[in-house]
Amino acid sequence: LRMLQVKLIVTGDDFGYCPRRNQGIVDCFLAGAISNVSLLVNGSAAGDAAKLARRYNIPIGLHANLSEGSPVCEVLKTNSSLLNQDGFFHGKMGFRTALSKGLLNMSEVKQELKAQVELFHELTGHLPPHMDGHQHVHVLPEVRHVFAEVLEEYGIKYTRVPIEPGLHNCDWIPPSLMDFYLGVEEDSFNTVDVFTKHGIRWPDIYIGLSTMGKNMSVSSIWSAIDTAILEVTSKAPSPAPPAPQSRTVTIELMVHPGYPSVPPVGGCGEGPDDFSQSWERLHELQTLIKPELQSHYKSRNIQLCSFKDL
Repeated sequence: LRMLQVKLIVTGDDFGYCPRRNQGIVDCFLAGAISNVSLLVNGSAAGDAAKLARRYNIPIGLHANLSEGSPVCEVLKTNSSLLNQDGFFHGKMGFRTALSKGLLNMSEVKQELKAQVELFHELTGHLPPHMDGHQHVHVLPEVRHVFAEVLEEYGIKYTRVPIEPGLHNCDWIPPSLMDFYLGVEEDSFNTVDVFTKHGIRWPDIYIGLSTMGKNMSVSSIWSAIDTAILEVTSKAPSPAPPAPQSRTVTIELMVHPGYPSVPPVGGCGEGPDDFSQSWERLHELQTLIKPELQSHYKSRNIQLCSFKDL
């Protein structure tokens, strides 16, 4: 693979979820294991997270949330199509069900997304350089159009399109989860044109579904990166012109490191969910800080960076 330069953005999602998540993410950043974070502005420790990002100079973007906890827009907190009968967002699957039944008001979706961008600006002092969706809601039908409009209105250039090369060959992923991932993938394929039309960009490669939680290991990250690079580089046009001596491939690796949440502290209004209380977050943290992962990056000409470095 000639002198291929790889720019790798390792994004720690769910910054702001709870103090223990924040601590884990900061520890990872200081260890050089992640290079970027995505903030949940409705997380119970969002203010603390923004302060930590400023203190340690951690590149930070927005993890737009329409599925877990409470809205940040005052008007939508009491009476809105985004809430279930308990007064919280519909949940990861509940949101998708409500959407497919035509129960969600897209102007309310837009209102909440804008409120989250505004709150991000208030907390950090700047607009997010990138904005993605918690539980991948941003690529869903209808939502994708509104999401793209909001990014364009605020001049937010980058997002995430969760299409992971090699996902279909990951036989360790249980069928129910694989069904969810394949749904995310299909929604993502259908989102490409929408985001492109609005001038939004994203890295060449996305990785993170096959390496989540207990499935993360140094070798699973390595094989995901290798599979992805191979796929991108083999897509060169056939009677290729003389290849330049170097080219750059950009990758985003989505990760969820942290120390396990301890209820009732944490969450986005309803307390912490199961995944955030599990050992899997700690497992990701411990894997990401392994020195052999870092030395592998160096040997493969992989440079960790954030969206503003693209």
